[in-house]
Amino acid sequence: MTDQPRQLKLNAFLHDTGHHEASWRHPDSSADRVGDISWYQELARKAEAAKLDAVFLADGPAHYGTGYRPSTQFEPITFLTALATATERIGLIATASTTFYEPYNLARLFGSLDRISGGRAGWNIVTTFSEDAAHNFGLTGVPSNEERYGRAEEFVEVVTRLWDSWEDDAEVVDKAAGVFADQARIHRIDHVGRHLRVRGPFNAPRSPQGRPVYVQAGSSNEGRAFAARNAEAIFTAHQTLGNAQAFYADIKAQARTFGRNPDHVLVLPGISPFIGDTPAEAKALYDEFNELTVAAYGVSQLEKIAGVSLGHLELDEAVPVSLFGGAGNVLDNNRSRKQVVANIVERDRPTLRQLLHRLAGGRGHNVVHGTPVQVADTIQEWFEGGAADGFNVMPPLYPQLLDAFTSKVVPILQDRGLFRTDYTGTTLREHYGLPRPGSLYAGTAAATA
Repeated sequence: MTDQPRQLKLNAFLHDTGHHEASWRHPDSSADRVGDISWYQELARKAEAAKLDAVFLADGPAHYGTGYRPSTQFEPITFLTALATATERIGLIATASTTFYEPYNLARLFGSLDRISGGRAGWNIVTTFSEDAAHNFGLTGVPSNEERYGRAEEFVEVVTRLWDSWEDDAEVVDKAAGVFADQARIHRIDHVGRHLRVRGPFNAPRSPQGRPVYVQAGSSNEGRAFAARNAEAIFTAHQTLGNAQAFYADIKAQARTFGRNPDHVLVLPGISPFIGDTPAEAKALYDEFNELTVAAYGVSQLEKIAGVSLGHLELDEAVPVSLFGGAGNVLDNNRSRKQVVANIVERDRPTLRQLLHRLAGGRGHNVVHGTPVQVADTIQEWFEGGAADGFNVMPPLYPQLLDAFTSKVVPILQDRGLFRTDYTGTTLREHYGLPRPGSLYAGTAAATA
């Protein structure tokens, strides 16, 4: 799209008091504000002041808590609409499941967010394998991977056609002729498939960016193939540069096989930085947070991620590699986060306590501790080393460690020419360097006239 040097894409991943599971227990946390929308609006404005690309909110339609940390307070699209009114430029990405929504309903929700925000919306597409969530939607269990991804493929096709069902020039607003919209440029989609049946058309014109940016967060075999076909940005978790490079190369290669420009499929791993003025200060901060963890909560979360029982292990006992059944193979996996945990166990042979501490800061995402220069060096190494197009930044504590990242790390990245000093566009697509897609129905009216 441009001859400008490649630059990082950076999101702020919002998560109540912070991404470390014990952040709410820290003396400096704002645990009393996790249900206050003004708290998140303040965080979004901080991210926008630093010229970050987007804020991101994950979501699961069930109560996953055990009483050991704050639980989700807001429905994500309503939440981001509130952030849209408090910001002007920063992108707004939310998670929504193709397993539990219906396409027309979801298209209206994200379409409204995209228009309200002036073209800043992104949809993080997930298929959801949670039994807890399934029971909240009248299902007796979670559909199989094949069923979930089959529905997801069809779902994305339907939503895309709905958002495209108005051609860009359908809205004519001709007061003299008394014509608001050219009905010949508004199209029924008449979709009848295995999983879905939707007539259309959509009931609103296209947004300034055409349609929301498609984001995907699964790294399983099915998730990778789905992302290579559909996603424009991919959120992923990796502990090492080598694993991140392998994933990056695989995604870009698969995108090419589907006839896509791999530069338009952005890979954005998570990074959770503990930042101190010295290495020792940063390490002490990391240790301080880990001392606040509750082992019972960590074990319960690890058992959900790994799909194995750990109750028979002592905290200072080594975690057996055999528990994971070879799941660490980076390009052969069914549950992507289990793969990340398996890699840690196979590579580092931690005790259960050490493993819980490794996961407490980012649930499998890369947790780093160091000076601002060291954190910037890590980001640059991954960015220039074929491992990432940018990062989902996951501060362990909000707002303090977001402030440390934006005030100390971002200026270093800007000085190195790796990150913008100001926005040059108004939409999320423009921030990400992605083209604005034309309507799939463009020219249909003229061709049939």
